[in-house]
Amino acid sequence: MNATVANLALASAEMAPRLFDLDLQLIADSVLMIIAVFSLFLIASHLLFNPVRDMMQKRQERIKGELDTAASDMENAKALKEEYEAKLRDVDKEAEAILAETRKKALANENKIISEAKEEAARIIERAGVEAELEKKKAADEVKREMVVLASMMAAKVVNAQINTAVQDSLVEETLKEIGENTWLS
Repeated sequence: MNATVANLALASAEMAPRLFDLDLQLIADSVLMIIAVFSLFLIASHLLFNPVRDMMQKRQERIKGELDTAASDMENAKALKEEYEAKLRDVDKEAEAILAETRKKALANENKIISEAKEEAARIIERAGVEAELEKKKAADEVKREMVVLASMMAAKVVNAQINTAVQDSLVEETLKEIGENTWLS
């Protein structure tokens, strides 16, 4: 038993100088492992993380550009809306002005048509008056012709009959009754 105790003592003596059971091989393996992990991190960073970062940067820039474009489009839309609203107000005012002008023209046209109608009516009345005068003169001329015819007929009767004045007066009375009293008055 002595030998086992000695082996154990020897083993414990060998272990005493090591801290946490660290030996040179473990430290070398740990350093190599750290270098390998760091190397893998650098390689992964170069091959994987940088392209992802670039893609994220490009995506961020694209989104920012789209937001800027959307904001400028929104401003343009607001400006266009205000412009169109102003134009609509102007169109309403212009429509009112056109309607007012049209009403004025219609009123002037109405007055013109009424004055022309009055002038035409006055001309028609004047023409009717002239035609009535002509008809009166024509009727008077016809009456005069009839009187001449009657007078010549009376003269022929007087000459033919060689009658006295009583008969002649009765003939004149008879002729006057045939012609009518109104003929002599005009």
